[in-house]
Amino acid sequence: MLKVNDKIALVVCSNGKNIEDKARLENLEDILVEMGLVPIFTKYIYKDKYGRAASPQLRADELMSFYRNNEIKAIFDISGGDIANEILEYLDYDVIKENYKPFFGYSDLTTVLNALVGKTDKINYLYQILNIIENEGIRTRFENTFLKKKNSLFDANWRFLQGIKIEGEVIGGNIRCFLKLAGTEYFPEVENKMLFIEGLGTSVEGLLTHLAQLKQLGVFDKISGLLIGTFTKIEKEFSVDEIFEIVKSYVPSSLPIAKTQEVGHAKDSKALKLGEKINISEIIEYVKMPTIYDTDKAVEEEKPAFVERLVGALEVMIERTRKEREIPAYLLEEIERHSWKKKIETIYKLL
Repeated sequence: MLKVNDKIALVVCSNGKNIEDKARLENLEDILVEMGLVPIFTKYIYKDKYGRAASPQLRADELMSFYRNNEIKAIFDISGGDIANEILEYLDYDVIKENYKPFFGYSDLTTVLNALVGKTDKINYLYQILNIIENEGIRTRFENTFLKKKNSLFDANWRFLQGIKIEGEVIGGNIRCFLKLAGTEYFPEVENKMLFIEGLGTSVEGLLTHLAQLKQLGVFDKISGLLIGTFTKIEKEFSVDEIFEIVKSYVPSSLPIAKTQEVGHAKDSKALKLGEKINISEIIEYVKMPTIYDTDKAVEEEKPAFVERLVGALEVMIERTRKEREIPAYLLEEIERHSWKKKIETIYKLL
């Protein structure tokens, strides 16, 4: 995705930063330079008495300037809070689509991410770059993913709570911030999508009201599956099974639901691609192929990442086999359905 000497923009679309954060931002800059990247900070960083780094129009104009700048290869938001949705009406989505570059943010940036995905049909990323200042392991994962074309940040493990597989394009993010878009033109189409939800300070009562709103919007009747990340505050008191008990009272029993402990507000959180169509299965590990050209040739530079994805999938399947010596009947039926024998039988029936 990135190369040494690439310029990346660091923006503040939500709440302005505290002046006390200056040392952390300087540390971030040093780390990125050490990796060989060229960080370009927005002019608008620190908050005024209203909590803004600048007016909504100025913050949007600054973001648009980075999209129009061909030297900028990716845009990372370093903010969070409450006011990212202020800028949505001032963005030029046609220009953004024509000058696509990946945008990264999380938490309150859920509003911007879903607006970008919905308006441009381009992939954007739920991820906070500030996490790389925490420790060497997180920095290495970031560097391996963005500069060495590995898959370290995108290999989250999922546990199915209901159903055995989900397929669809991913939308969502922080549940509270996602619902800010309800009733606006920026709320994404949800038909056959996979909705991802997570929360930091969300209380149990907050989760209940958010789930009720999603149900009343008809979201759970339209999506292809529900992905649940971490709910930091709630998980200090309640188990995953207890959270599932809450969730399942709002969703159809036929809706597949999967949970991960690796995507959310934690400092070591992995990233999630919004706008990408993915498959998640309890019995089959889907491995994204490299780009194929000339009938059967793979793009050379994509091969290392493909091999890493393949190895990761094999390791997951091996570990799954170790844990579950006896395969349930319903899984055996699903495996049989995907076998070559069944595929050939289907073809014969069509002939």
